[in-house]
Amino acid sequence: MKASALVIAAVALCAVLGAPGGGASADEDDHDRARRALESGEIKPLRDILAHAERAHGGRLIEAELENEHGRMVYELKLLTVEGRLVKLYYDARSGLPLNGEPRGDRK
Repeated sequence: MKASALVIAAVALCAVLGAPGGGASADEDDHDRARRALESGEIKPLRDILAHAERAHGGRLIEAELENEHGRMVYELKLLTVEGRLVKLYYDARSGLPLNGEPRGDRK
């Protein structure tokens, strides 16, 4: 995995998981919840999701977030394709399956 992808993976684990409030305490709680979910097998590792996204869409990862969407853990990825388009992809963090048939937010 490239160094930038590792940094993004670490940032993704610190992403907001739907906890109320803000500040360092909320960020620390979010990070701990994400780490526990990964360690318990509740969610797939980001590297697995990235491998699928890169095979399916190519391009370069710009941003990755782990979010709680209505009780479902979701990885949101933003990729810059070789054609210069920005695509937003969503994956179920538990199953690793894509949640959208087509990339959203395509733009040049």
